[in-house]
Amino acid sequence: MANKLDGPYKVLYRGQDGRVAHEFILDCNAFKEASGVTEEDIAKRLIDYGFHAPTMSWPVPGTLMVEPTESEDVLELDRYVWALLAIREEIQEIIDGKADKLQNTLKLAPFTLKALMADKWDYGFSRQKAGYPAPWQQELGKVFPTVGRIDNVYGDRNLVCACPPVSEYFSYETGQN
Repeated sequence: MANKLDGPYKVLYRGQDGRVAHEFILDCNAFKEASGVTEEDIAKRLIDYGFHAPTMSWPVPGTLMVEPTESEDVLELDRYVWALLAIREEIQEIIDGKADKLQNTLKLAPFTLKALMADKWDYGFSRQKAGYPAPWQQELGKVFPTVGRIDNVYGDRNLVCACPPVSEYFSYETGQN
């Protein structure tokens, strides 16, 4: 995986024989300088491709840590690489001026089903590109996130509960709320 991604991404910390360990780190700092795209934008966009966001900025700021496991088959690992390469092409579209620096698939990711189905769509890219960016998603299906982009720092520092108050729950023991 590291060898397939090296070039489009910068792979950090290879050993003297050029190999990586069971995990490897992709440096995304150059993307931020060239396009404004951060490691968080890439991680959020991976959700649209059907993958869980990887570890960000640890142990190196501005990076993604890729940690493939033995439980994933080769086809799934290849899809992950394909998604990262497709995301790299999306970054290049921003660098080349083909995509807006603020209103693009990376800065607005992830896309919820509700957002994709809304009557209003004022973006310079298709709903297909936003919500079904990978060819296998039509055949294999897709799980959509329930929320789009949120302020991660706010969520880390403030408890936000979207559940109803305890008084709203029905008690099966007493038959009352």
